[in-house]
Amino acid sequence: MNPKLTVWYNTKCPVCNAGIEWQRSRLVQAARAGLIEFRDINLVPDALSRFGANVDDVRRRLHAVDTEGQLHVGADCAIAVWLATPGHVWLGRLLGLPVVYQITRFGYDRFADVLYRWNRWRGHW
Repeated sequence: MNPKLTVWYNTKCPVCNAGIEWQRSRLVQAARAGLIEFRDINLVPDALSRFGANVDDVRRRLHAVDTEGQLHVGADCAIAVWLATPGHVWLGRLLGLPVVYQITRFGYDRFADVLYRWNRWRGHW
């Protein structure tokens, strides 16, 4: 069975890795049901090359691919994760509302930019 959503993340970022581990524990039902799969981009660096994305892109923003082959990046990826999570669909819908979506994207992008720079400064890659 193919997962509904394959989320690519960067295990070399301690904050990202901890966040995914926390998320995975919250999404255990969805993961066990095969709805969501979390994959380390460092193990398959060219996994998203068909989309023109590389390891550095995933270091900057979460990426996910759904069963239709659509790429979700950054806040769109986070929203897709919540929409695929039983019991948390409401959060994905809330974050996807027009005004809330703009705030979600802005907040995600600013945090991701700061985190990327911090990881480079700390020498995590």
